[in-house]
Amino acid sequence: MTPTHFTISSMFCLGLTGLAFHRTHLLSALLCLEGMMLSLYMALSLWTLQLASTSFSASALLLLAFSACEASAGLALLVATARTHGSDRLQNLSLLQC
Repeated sequence: MTPTHFTISSMFCLGLTGLAFHRTHLLSALLCLEGMMLSLYMALSLWTLQLASTSFSASALLLLAFSACEASAGLALLVATARTHGSDRLQNLSLLQC
């Protein structure tokens, strides 16, 4: 395993670990998701460069666009949650309340 592959896989695993075990605030969960998406973007971009083909270059941009949409939707949910519940703690949220 090259150092680049190790770095990218450890970035993804750290984001997944943070998402699984550090669930106190919604903002920290969103940051972990964003870190995971950025590690996937870097892996896909480096994979495209290693193959030296331009046919896969659009998929990295598509993933980056979905990541930006996910971040904006997450921040909108964070603002809405903070306004209705008063904080962004995940313990205060319930799926049964509207």
